[in-house]
Amino acid sequence: MTRPLLSRRRALQAGAATAAGLTAGLALPSIADAADAAGAAAAAATDPAQRKVVLVGANPGVQLFDGDTVTAYASVWTVDWSTHGAGAAIVLWHDGRVRVLTDHPALGSWLERAFTRFFPEAEGLPWPEPRIERRAVHVANDLARGTHARGGDVAVRISGVQDRRAFATDEFDLGGRVHSLSLVTGPSAAGSIEVRGRRLPGEVVRSGTPDRPSSSAFVAVAEVWRF
Repeated sequence: MTRPLLSRRRALQAGAATAAGLTAGLALPSIADAADAAGAAAAAATDPAQRKVVLVGANPGVQLFDGDTVTAYASVWTVDWSTHGAGAAIVLWHDGRVRVLTDHPALGSWLERAFTRFFPEAEGLPWPEPRIERRAVHVANDLARGTHARGGDVAVRISGVQDRRAFATDEFDLGGRVHSLSLVTGPSAAGSIEVRGRRLPGEVVRSGTPDRPSSSAFVAVAEVWRF
């Protein structure tokens, strides 16, 4: 049950006439406000309808494999708006190391810390603290041509979009913080990651059916995260 706020007028009507009583009466609204805020936060965590938008943008990605072993993973971000600002970033895992290349270090650090490290693609990978590198990041991303991202010495390419599908869930767990997510994704036929002009080893894994293809390389657009 929601606790009603105790206003200044109601405190006075309740008989808080002495200085001490008035002070105590006026302190009560802040306590009630805090309780209501905590209750609202708890409700938002369980009721998707109350969750607030925290990020609007896109997050295509490529995961490369050698057999069943992941050899590299790149998570590309373009952020139109978020609680931590706007910008672009590439989060790269390779050889047990994590690099974050971004034109906005605070934003890039948040994207890695709050999102990418908890994605299914990162599950089971050794994930040390990242190296944050301030670099201009340029991203071209659409459902027709795929994705081309470059930042510093890293380049990510995704091509051959095979399908376009809407996806939505209210149960995306990011390290115990359950978010709502909606997007349009495009599983793709090909993807690559280059560092210093050298293509990293590994191949894109494709599966699914002709009517519903799946791939470890994918384009994503119209992405909205709520918490």
